[in-house]
Amino acid sequence: MFGASGHRWVLEQPLGQAELAELEAQVGVRLPEEFRTFLLRVGAGGAGPAYGVFPVRRVRGRWGWEGDGADMADLSRLAEPFPERGPDPDAVDALLAERPEEEDFDEVEEFENAFEAWDERWEDVMFAPGRTAGAIVICHLGCAQREWLVVSGSHRGTIWSDHRVDDADLAPRPGPDGRPLAFGDWYLDWLRDAERTARGEERTAPGGSRVPE
Repeated sequence: MFGASGHRWVLEQPLGQAELAELEAQVGVRLPEEFRTFLLRVGAGGAGPAYGVFPVRRVRGRWGWEGDGADMADLSRLAEPFPERGPDPDAVDALLAERPEEEDFDEVEEFENAFEAWDERWEDVMFAPGRTAGAIVICHLGCAQREWLVVSGSHRGTIWSDHRVDDADLAPRPGPDGRPLAFGDWYLDWLRDAERTARGEERTAPGGSRVPE
């Protein structure tokens, strides 16, 4: 099963009620119900989709999530609503059209300088701090692709895929019916696929199609 070498099918010990209360007090928001149940009754992270669910741990008295990219989430802004929409698509397309290409430069150094300047503009648009307010990074898919759990706003409780490294904006992770996946379905879909894989059966790819083993 993809990513199992990372989590090794091990779950962290679940949180106690007092620990969860302290976590929520520190981040200033009540976490989505399905995720709260997971933390209290299943585990505080570990075995899960891709390389696993990022564990939440207390270090020197402060709670936070640990994993590749977990620090991309600003825990001081979790109570802010997750944005209803991302950057203007036309502005993004225009910026992509301006991306420097190496073959257009006589010197490699000129290309590198031009690309560095363009990349700063790209990050200012796509990785603006407010773009992921109200969400935590929940999972690393590999190749700098990650998934976020929205904890505040109208999208609260849903999983969003982050492929900004591949020039795409964040987007809700769709279930078989096309609607955004909530945390519980996201986790249980992975668990059912793991069971099918163990039995040598077909598994379900994102979007509901069947993938032979």
